[in-house]
Amino acid sequence: MSLPGRHSLLWKLCALLVVLCLSIIWFSRSGGAHLERRSYHLSEEARQVLKGYAVEAHAAWRSGGTPGVDRWLADLKIREPGWALVLGSDLRSLSSQTLTDEQQKYVTFMRELDWPMSKRSTELPAISVPFPEAPQAGRLVIQLPERFMPSMRPLLVQLLIHGLLPALLALLAGFLLYRVLIGPLAHLRAQANALRADRLDTRVDPAISRRSDELGDLGRAFDHMAERLEKTVSLQQRLLADLSHELRTPLTRLHMAAENEPDDDVLRERLTREVQCMRQLVDDTLELVWLGTERPQLALDTVEVQTLWEVVRENACFESGWREGQLPMALTEDCLVRGHLNGLAQAMENIVRNAIRHSPANGQVRLGGRRDGDCWHLWIDDQGPGVAEAALETIFQPFTRLDAARPGGDGFGLGLTIARCRVQLQGGQVWAQNLKPGLRVNLRLPAAAQGET
Repeated sequence: MSLPGRHSLLWKLCALLVVLCLSIIWFSRSGGAHLERRSYHLSEEARQVLKGYAVEAHAAWRSGGTPGVDRWLADLKIREPGWALVLGSDLRSLSSQTLTDEQQKYVTFMRELDWPMSKRSTELPAISVPFPEAPQAGRLVIQLPERFMPSMRPLLVQLLIHGLLPALLALLAGFLLYRVLIGPLAHLRAQANALRADRLDTRVDPAISRRSDELGDLGRAFDHMAERLEKTVSLQQRLLADLSHELRTPLTRLHMAAENEPDDDVLRERLTREVQCMRQLVDDTLELVWLGTERPQLALDTVEVQTLWEVVRENACFESGWREGQLPMALTEDCLVRGHLNGLAQAMENIVRNAIRHSPANGQVRLGGRRDGDCWHLWIDDQGPGVAEAALETIFQPFTRLDAARPGGDGFGLGLTIARCRVQLQGGQVWAQNLKPGLRVNLRLPAAAQGET
């Protein structure tokens, strides 16, 4: 199984998960360390106060010796309810009282200012603060005042580090996932519901259809489907309206003939002609609808255009009474195209039939062509009056008849439409251009190599 392309949604989702995991690890480490410092370590205010006490103790020792230290400890007892010791460099008391066994225990387990703090059972920790101006001269050992004890408990810190932070990151990842995946899918669902409600002009947000991943492909496919559906429904509605309009004329003639024609033979001939006309109209309309909606996949073979033209010319001469010399061809034997034989024959017959209808009785309809890269560019020229430049594309629309501009407008205006549909289903193109005089209908078809089947 091959990996998706580099624009696949898979890589975006993988990148999102990788960023989420790395973010959780980074926030857990850095954020956890920061919270631990805030939770277990003394605040800056507490440190400054304790250092100030150490400065006072050092000043009392220098100015008054042991009595000075005793007086300062008595004054500190009033300010701070806990105990305090002033020790020398040898960890002996600088006051008049010697250290008891309990105080020795405090000295053994005393902590520095920058150490993490926690209670041992119900006792507050003992903090060692060297004399700032002479650290080697001694230190103050003081029981940490209750108000300076970090208030956050370790369980709460762990909950914040390993619970709240990952939860917030997961919530952010979920929001990004919604923006990347669920949001566009919800928009597509809303557009599908709009189509179900017969709002056929609905289209996907360009922000989605411009994406290069699977959601962008889905959005473009949705737009293509909606556009095709809108065109199909519009075509069917137009064909239904035009067909009903076209059928009124022969039905009216039949009604008038049935009421006013006394001769049964003439009435029968009129009836046969009008029924045949209506049948041809219905058949052409149904074929156009089938080509436009079903879009059949036609089997393509190598078609010899010279041989095909001979068949088309024979049928055209039989229908119109023209001579074969009025339908000349200027192609070489190597003119081979890839196409569906019957579909291409019907397309050319429609074009030739239209050209004969609009040409003078002694005129010509000529087939020509040349090789153009991987394609053959063919053209069928008539000697009619041509059409207005603005109508060169209009003549390929259903039920388009330019009677005022061209003689012979007795068809239904479906021949060229069907011809274009059949050629396009074979991977070709059909367009028209004016000559002086006449009209040229161009066909561009994929070329076939010699011996190709």
